[in-house]
Amino acid sequence: MRHNQVIDTLMNRKSIRKYKPQIPTDEEIETLARAAQQAPFAAQMCSLLLKKGAPDTPYEAPLLFTVCFDMHKLEKIMQKRGWPTKSCDLCLLLFGLQDAVLMAENLVIAAESLGMGSCFIGAAPYLAKSISKEYKLPERVFPIVQLTVGYPDENPPPRPRYPMDYFLFEDRYPELTEEMINRATEVMDRGYLAQDYYREGDYMVPLENGRKETYSFNNYSWTEHMGRKWGQWTPSPDILMEALQACGFDLNSGKEKQ
Repeated sequence: MRHNQVIDTLMNRKSIRKYKPQIPTDEEIETLARAAQQAPFAAQMCSLLLKKGAPDTPYEAPLLFTVCFDMHKLEKIMQKRGWPTKSCDLCLLLFGLQDAVLMAENLVIAAESLGMGSCFIGAAPYLAKSISKEYKLPERVFPIVQLTVGYPDENPPPRPRYPMDYFLFEDRYPELTEEMINRATEVMDRGYLAQDYYREGDYMVPLENGRKETYSFNNYSWTEHMGRKWGQWTPSPDILMEALQACGFDLNSGKEKQ
């Protein structure tokens, strides 16, 4: 593959969970925020919250950003023009998710280019009520993801990815053969085992419903980890639906909003 400074920055990116105490300067923080703003967008349906230098941030990171889906700001502008919101909240959420995650990725790569590291915290939607209270969020603002950012105090390797034939599909989605599935499984599991990722982090999802444990850190790897996460967790959408409703969103309604 081709290489240049941007490509190498992208290829070398990894999650950082240990940070130096140094807090980035105001100029560096503004640079990150401006780079995030320049991401492609549907309607700038996003906002960025910042907590700086707090001892209770995940991994004691110097910066904690919270990326939000934000209709509050846009609806204020729409009201100025005499337009009530007619689009359903599910439609808005899907476009707002795009705005938010593109902005977050811009911020991550900007941080990498300045010698910083980051880690995505994906549980933000489940913490919506506490985040809303902490930041005094108005209705129609919903946290999508959080990002720890700072100067790394570790240098882990980039984590494995699927082989290209399990990721890039030209012209049509192929039938996934047993050979393709086995190869993807082997690449992911062998790669994570070689890095001792799950043993070092003590990451093993407990089994539920009386299933007997047959794995140790000698063979527990990415595919088993993913199976346990998405094969056991959050089978009901109720918690997320309640969190969205508490933030002023109703995915079941097409009612016009003033």
